[in-house]
Amino acid sequence: MEQVQVSVVIPLFNEEENIAPLYHELTTAMESLNQPYEVIIVDDGSADRSFERLRALQAEDDRLIVIRFRRNFGQTAAFAAGFARAQGAVVVTLDADLQNDPADIPGMLDKLNEGYDVVSGWRVDRQDTFLTRRLPSMMANAMISSATGVHLHDYGCSLKAYRREVVKNLQLYGELHRFIPALASWMGVSVAEIPVNHRSRQHGKSKYGLSRIFRVMLDLLTVRFLLSYATRPIQIFGLFGLLTFAGGILLTMYLGVVRIILQQPISGRPLLLLAILLTLVGVQFITMGLLGELVVRTYHGTQHKPIYVIREVLASEADDGHKAMESTLPASNPDTPREARPAT
Repeated sequence: MEQVQVSVVIPLFNEEENIAPLYHELTTAMESLNQPYEVIIVDDGSADRSFERLRALQAEDDRLIVIRFRRNFGQTAAFAAGFARAQGAVVVTLDADLQNDPADIPGMLDKLNEGYDVVSGWRVDRQDTFLTRRLPSMMANAMISSATGVHLHDYGCSLKAYRREVVKNLQLYGELHRFIPALASWMGVSVAEIPVNHRSRQHGKSKYGLSRIFRVMLDLLTVRFLLSYATRPIQIFGLFGLLTFAGGILLTMYLGVVRIILQQPISGRPLLLLAILLTLVGVQFITMGLLGELVVRTYHGTQHKPIYVIREVLASEADDGHKAMESTLPASNPDTPREARPAT
């Protein structure tokens, strides 16, 4: 069998009416590439006839792989299962609701071949309601870009293309699928963004609403911590601890002067309780940071998790018998700057 070059991962939940047209459009787009490919559809516990229709299609096309969850685990879990199964050198993701256009995939792969590690779709002319979909998305994109330093116009677009090494080095959980470009940025990947077609939903109903903005805000705190302090928690907890502890000590010194030198009572002053509180909270923050350091070292030590990603190693054949090794991430265009940034 030919080596798979492109893997398409599609999470699906209750989309029985969209399956047939999605398969037809996707097949047309992928066959135009003239490259071996596979399509991995993850049925995220659908309650309609989605799996039956997928079973019928898979019986006719061995390039189609169907993964069925026992229940609805969410889109992040579906992406994680698809990434684990993917064999292609490039992994493309898109939604099953037909709002993403499979015809955009060849253009995304062309952009990826320019030397980028991640290519994200940008729904410039988005066909969604402004108040419940577009406005929350604009707010979320601004917050994520500001907090992570990876500036994209449209984090919520599922149509993305990744080099295999990017998704294979990610640990996804919760609802972190929308943050994949930001999570991958710690590896030093280069990110491009290109306009893609976006269509209105014809069948089924959206699984997202206004409540998503609150989940994004909470997940963003997690992502920010993972990107900045996951391997050095003492620096964030210790900083807060030192500041609050110092505040408590200063208040205690002030109250000491008031009581000893000025001979004024302090037992009924709120500042006394505040000084005690700040001192105790400072000690607790510092203790949390130290415990976090122990957890991090245990995690990386026992599971042999690296705290770095090597792009390439150059060595002579005489150097300990090792030959020149290929990079962990495929080398890209040398003229392309390596920092994560969008290309519009």
